[in-house]
Amino acid sequence: MGSAGVQIVCVALGVLGLIGGIVCCAIPRWKVSSFTGQNIVTAQETEEGLWMTCVVQSTGQQQCKSYESLLVLPSNLQAARAMTIISCMVTSLAILILFAGADFTTCVENEDIKPKISLVAGIALLVSGLLLIIPVSWSAHNVISNFYNPLVAQKMELGTCIFIGWAAGVLLILAGGLLMCFSRAKSGSSGGTAKYYSNSASAPAANKNYV
Repeated sequence: MGSAGVQIVCVALGVLGLIGGIVCCAIPRWKVSSFTGQNIVTAQETEEGLWMTCVVQSTGQQQCKSYESLLVLPSNLQAARAMTIISCMVTSLAILILFAGADFTTCVENEDIKPKISLVAGIALLVSGLLLIIPVSWSAHNVISNFYNPLVAQKMELGTCIFIGWAAGVLLILAGGLLMCFSRAKSGSSGGTAKYYSNSASAPAANKNYV
């Protein structure tokens, strides 16, 4: 009963992490324009994401433009695209694997294989969390470095997607860690119990043969 509860919690954390990864991938708010120092123009705000850049007017109107070519994009943006997409795909696959090997489902009837399936799902969730945190932290480092660089005219600040990505990555790593620790403990305890019962069952048979 406790194992099923932990797996349900991990599924919920994985779904929340997947939603956060999709939001980071889709919404263009990785970087937003800053209005500090001499940059006092507040009539419009610039927002940049993985796929497009947007300009939001003070009246509420928004105009977005997709990046023209993949080849002219900086390397950090290309890597962020790839890693974020892979993170979402790995997270979806890990949740499906976890559903297949969870104690609250009957997709797999072999109880000895279920801990191994949960362990695989935990590793996948852990990897997906790292794949999401790395590009977000990389982008945050570039934004902060350019913000304090006096040679950069247009100052940018951290957007909402940066913080959502950090939170989603932590949730995925937490879910993966729980599954990995729990699956190890369960597989080790079940193996010891099976060995004990097999020895005790063979002992009366051996005594009967000697009699």
